[in-house]
Formats: sequence, C-alpha cells, structure tokens
Amino acid sequence: MSETASATDSTPFLQTQYSDYHQFERTGTVWTAVAHIVTGVIGSGVLSLAWSIAQLGWIGGPLAMLLFASITLFTSFLLSDTYRSPDPENGPTRSSSYLDAVNLHKGEGNGRLCGVFVNVSLYGFGIAYIITAAISMSSIQKSIIYRGVGSEPTSEAGDAYNMLIFGVIQIVLSQIPNFHNIQWLSIVAAIMSLGYAFTGMGLAVVKVAENGHVEGSTKGIPTSSEMAKFWLVAQALGDIAFSYPFSVILIEIQDTLKSPPPENVTMRRASTISVIITTFFYLCCGCAGYAAFGNDTPGNLLTGFAQSKPHWLVDFANVCIVIHLVGAYQVYSQPLFANFENWLRFKYADSEFVNHVYPLHVPLLPAFELNFLRLSFRTAYVASTIMIAMLFPYFNQILGVLGGIIFWPLTIYFPVEMYLSKCNIEAWTAQWVMLRTFSIICFLVGMFTLIGSIEGIVTAKIG
Repeated sequence: MSETASATDSTPFLQTQYSDYHQFERTGTVWTAVAHIVTGVIGSGVLSLAWSIAQLGWIGGPLAMLLFASITLFTSFLLSDTYRSPDPENGPTRSSSYLDAVNLHKGEGNGRLCGVFVNVSLYGFGIAYIITAAISMSSIQKSIIYRGVGSEPTSEAGDAYNMLIFGVIQIVLSQIPNFHNIQWLSIVAAIMSLGYAFTGMGLAVVKVAENGHVEGSTKGIPTSSEMAKFWLVAQALGDIAFSYPFSVILIEIQDTLKSPPPENVTMRRASTISVIITTFFYLCCGCAGYAAFGNDTPGNLLTGFAQSKPHWLVDFANVCIVIHLVGAYQVYSQPLFANFENWLRFKYADSEFVNHVYPLHVPLLPAFELNFLRLSFRTAYVASTIMIAMLFPYFNQILGVLGGIIFWPLTIYFPVEMYLSKCNIEAWTAQWVMLRTFSIICFLVGMFTLIGSIEGIVTAKIG
C-alpha cells in the first residue's frame, strides 16, 4: 500500500493504477485495515527513534512521540469522514485515494498541489532508502571483517559502492511494469520490517540488562551550545514525524472495507488500534535504545550493535533491512512511475517511443515487454536518487527533511481543509477557529523540523 493519485480523467498526471479499486468487491474488516496500516507505517524510520529520544530526553522524547501519535489519529478521523460524499456514512460518491479525495473536495488546483507534495515525498523516500540500505550493507561487511581480523575497517568508501550496488538492483526491478506485479515484494518487505525492528528492540533490552542500569537523562544528550541543541531537537522531531506516514494511505485502505458497518466507523476503530500498536512499539524501540546507549545512542539503532554478540543476529537484522528496502523502494517509486508515464502517454498518444512495447523472450526467464520510455525514465530516476544519496548520505537529517515536508501539508493541511469544505463549516465559528489554529500550530512545527533538518545537512556537509 502506498501513496496514490487521483483517478480523474481530466488530470492524467494524477492518474494511477489504483483507480480500478472500484471494480473489486470490498471485503476488508477492521483487522485487515489494522494489518495494512501497521505494516505500511513500521519501516526504517523506527531505527532513528532511539536517537530522537536521546536528543529530547526521557521526558520530552516520549511526550513528543505521544503528541505526534495523537495528531496523526485526530487527522485520520477527519480523513475517514471525507471518503464518502456528501454523507460520510451513506454518500454515493467514494474516493479511491488520498488525491482523489482532494480533487473531489478541494478541486483540481489543490489536487495538483497535493500531487506535487506526494510525488516529492515518494522521491525522497527513495533517497532515504538508498542511504539506509547502504549503511546496513556496510555494517554486514564490517561485521564479517571484524570477526576475521579483530578490528573494523576505517574507510567510508564502502557506503558509496553499496549505494551503487543497491541502485543497480533497483534499476532492474524498476522495469517491472506496475505495482500489481510487485505485491509479493511488498509482503516480503513488510515481514522483513517487523523482523529487524523486533531484533533491534531485543538487542537493546539485552544490552540494558548487561549494563545493569538505564542510561540517559531528562535533558537528553548534552551539546556544546544551546543553538546546537535547538537544531538537534528540530531534527529529532522531524524523524518522529517521518515515522508516522499514515494519513496518505488511509483513504486507499478505507476503500477496501466492506459495509455495513459504515466505512468511516470501521476506519476510526482501525486507526485507533493501529496508532496504539505502533506507538507502543515505537516507544519500546526508542526507549530501549536510549536506555542501552545513553549519550552514545547512534543515529541508526542497529549500528550500535556492530560488535555485539551473537554477530549472526545483528547481521540477520541488517539483511532484513536491505531486503525490506529493496521492496520498499519499489512500493514508493511505482506510483510515481505510473503518474509520470501515464501523463506522457496521454500527452503523446501517437509516439512510438512512449507507447510501443517490444516483447522479449530470454531463455529460462519469463517473457518480458520492453518499453523505451520505461527503460530510459526509470533508469534515469533511480540514477538521480543514487546521486543525491551519495552527495548527502546523512540518515537522520534526510529523515528529518522528509518528515518536515510530509507532516504539515499531507498530514494536517489537506485533511483539515477537506473536512471544513465537506462539512460546510462556516468561518469564525468555534470549530472553524479550532481547526485553523490547530493547522497553524502544526505548520510552525513542520517548518521548525524542516529548517532544523536542512541546517543539519548543511552542517554535516561542511563538516
């Protein structure tokens, strides 16, 4: 499950393969929705949460996580009421995706603006996944060398080579025509994400037991100046925001639910259960990591266990990360591929380069359909994400930037605006003022995290 776009014929750039959801019988329940949300939300962002809590301290860290969880749950309630129109329970008009709902309630102009944010976030996820996969691949290599010679290699060049290796794999996989052909990859990725997250949490708990005490303080990791602390807090909040990319997939999940009971009622229950589960899991991972490492908490939790025993378990967790991110890169890139390619096919309907498909038959392999547009665009797309990842290989800062970009527009602004429009809430009424104030405060938080994370990238690059 991933972010998608509108199925409106007049806006082909926002059109995706998900518009055919309406052709299928809806059989989803509250528990299938919970499963979709939990596996869609828990990802590589969980590895940064111990570092985030370490910056904020034992009081600020958990409180910040609970705050973002509450905000996400509240906006999911607003979104669930925009699925059907005009009535949230019995309205005849349905939305099949987040952007479909934006187009319906706010018009094409807002739909295009929302599409820009969605596609930028999809592109950013690809960059983040390359960086994370390279870190895990390097950790596996260092672990093998450490067991062989008794010391870790000091060269950092391996990360760049691992990014190239990961990129070559993605260039090959990106030639898969559409999302429906990679559902098996999505299932494997979800299993892997749970595997490394539980392993990281378990290793942290074991380390706390070995230490015999809990590390950390209420103020978090000390810094050389108050301004340095200020920016690190911003990055930490951005990483936490990145860990709740939930709102943009809610409408798609709701479109799978059977009725009765009304879909918005089922979705509210599923959202509540899912946020409780993920927040509990995040708190366990983040707090266990901070308790284990204290002021030495690494940006990526698993890198702190490079010399821990059993070595095979740490290597297993890193392998799980790489496998997960191989699938996750495609899950988040395929909708963007479809958006751009559908737009070009609509605009250049007579172009052989854009539309013609050449069947290829390779011995021992399934028949493959070659399209020159798909080959050239997707190869260039993957190459561009590799290039940016190599230029800015900063795990926590990149996650913070993505969290800052996604948080306000996609989690707050559009859900609030759609709800105000759909419910015809008049200006300056109590509900209107409360929702507008909520949106403005969240905008300031989002800008704080975005600016702080960009400052972190600039500082890291200069340093």
